[in-house]
Amino acid sequence: MQHGSNGGSPQESSEGILCDRRCSRTLKGKLYRTVVRPALLYGSECSALGKAQERQLNAAEMRMLRWACGWTRRDRVRNEDVRAVVKTAPIQLKMREQRLRWYGPVLRRPEDHPTRLALDFEAPGKRPRGAPRKRWKDVIKRDLAAI
Repeated sequence: MQHGSNGGSPQESSEGILCDRRCSRTLKGKLYRTVVRPALLYGSECSALGKAQERQLNAAEMRMLRWACGWTRRDRVRNEDVRAVVKTAPIQLKMREQRLRWYGPVLRRPEDHPTRLALDFEAPGKRPRGAPRKRWKDVIKRDLAAI
């Protein structure tokens, strides 16, 4: 019986183009932008992530990019330099783009459409414990102010 035959181990999942030393870093960057990043950002246009969750997503992205380049944190390569090598933008900017891209069609809906009703809905009282501090509408306002 072999260990790790069910998959999921880092050794088995690391086989492929992203850690193939024969592939160029620009090709790995293209693969990351077309396959990995869309999977990471799936559904992010309609969710309000907190700062801690954004930091975790950024850390996961940088871990993948460093791994694809063959660098570790011990190599002390700055995040901006890693991004420049694989030619990718920060994941927070892409999330903002997706949210704002989705906000336009929502605003163009008629006032009585369910998505507009949900956008303009104000719940009475305080938010319950465990609920997100920011609503999607608050995140959109922050995104628009950042432009």
